Amino acid sequence: MFRRLDETILVSGQIAPEDVAAAKAEGVRTIVNNRPDGEQPGQPAGAEIEAAAQAAGLGYAYIPVDASGLGRGHVDAMAAALEQGPVLAFCRSGTRSTNLWALTRALAGDDPDQIVAKAANAGYDVSGLMRQVTGG
Repeated sequence: MFRRLDETILVSGQIAPEDVAAAKAEGVRTIVNNRPDGEQPGQPAGAEIEAAAQAAGLGYAYIPVDASGLGRGHVDAMAAALEQGPVLAFCRSGTRSTNLWALTRALAGDDPDQIVAKAANAGYDVSGLMRQVTGG
């Protein structure tokens, strides 16, 4: 269910409150919610997941990424959340969470080729995003 990008982060699609225990068992210390509430009918509310995280002794960060895209505020918030890791970041499919991680790592100076490789190993393609960041 969870896909590991590196030692600091796992990503996944939408989780439910009952998935928090599995995240904790994987060594996660902070849950990052990158999905806006109400994006899809029936999706668990962020407050429910936050309550489950707090009950499990985990941190929680709400960094929603909507159709308007990723901005510097998202990246800065994700960088702060990663300092509280390991992190489980989720959205609908894990793609927005992976893209946000990739931007955060690229702006921190990580090798773009390594970022692409790590994402690919988890089943995500951030090569286009890295080309935009590096101008290549």
